[in-house]
Amino acid sequence: MFRSRRAGLVRRLWRHRCAAPGPEDGPGALKPTAHALFRKLKDEELELLVQAVESRGAGQSGCVWVSRAELRGTKQALPPQVLLCRLFRWPDLRHPHELKRLSCCQGWGGWSEGAVLCCNPHHLSRLAMPETPPPPYSKLSPISCTWLEVSEPPNSSPPESGCSARGNWREPGLVRHAPRDSCWCKLAYWEHRTRVGHLYPVHEASVDIFCELPQGSGFSLGQLPAERRSTAVRRTRSKIGRGLLLSREREGVWAYNRSEHPIFVSSPTLGLPGVRGLPVRKVLPGYSLLAFDYERAGSLAGWRRPGDGPCDPNSIRISFAKGWGPCYSRPFITACPCWLEILLMPL
Repeated sequence: MFRSRRAGLVRRLWRHRCAAPGPEDGPGALKPTAHALFRKLKDEELELLVQAVESRGAGQSGCVWVSRAELRGTKQALPPQVLLCRLFRWPDLRHPHELKRLSCCQGWGGWSEGAVLCCNPHHLSRLAMPETPPPPYSKLSPISCTWLEVSEPPNSSPPESGCSARGNWREPGLVRHAPRDSCWCKLAYWEHRTRVGHLYPVHEASVDIFCELPQGSGFSLGQLPAERRSTAVRRTRSKIGRGLLLSREREGVWAYNRSEHPIFVSSPTLGLPGVRGLPVRKVLPGYSLLAFDYERAGSLAGWRRPGDGPCDPNSIRISFAKGWGPCYSRPFITACPCWLEILLMPL
């Protein structure tokens, strides 16, 4: 009975395998290695893996532990986390250094040490790399599409009464942060040039920002009311879905795209030294990006964009589904239907 139950779980896993094999995988090339790994998993781990794969990471799933000691005694060509990510998420994945562990994993922070390793593929994200060559939607040359200006400030109003932020606005769109408190950032949600709802203070190390999420908690954009919404805003909000995971880590702030559509990220620390303008990076579904680098931020004190006014060196801007800048029809982020402003507390 137990064998038939495990066999049923394995059959359910194979039904959810990525349709297209990787460039190095012939028909069934990974099957023997995968079955060898499945045999090493305890019954509860195998069930957790099935739940994670069938939900495609939509719900909260537990860690799938495999013993490092057992792995050392095998001739497994691929690390287990790479194997399962290639089977169920990214067929073209090659190396473990292309992956980043998410804060929902119990092994987050020190996962490379210890007697066991979590290989849940939905506890991992793929590192976002610069677009090379430029995307097919580009209408301009590669150089002009790399660094995008964000010079038009939104018409902002002071925080509403009852909001925890006590900052004031030096210039439209540029926030003077409140004194230090227990939160490490505050989230502002915008629709075009209008901020919707109150600032949302974040106290935990990570926060989910979403419209639809079967399980979990965080900043629910779906609950924010608005008097009227354009067709473009409603269409874009329908694409936010599971949204993104924002996490504060040792090296900086990471953004993980949980939705089924791209997000676009801009911050002062994403640019190259001496290059004019702020970059906008496209982050595909399932990918993570170091959106704000603490080490680089230390060198940006008093930083100004050439030919422009002051720019807040402690902020991140993220647009859902729609990009902005010279590569797009929207020159500024305020033309995007739905976007976030992440206001970081000074270090």
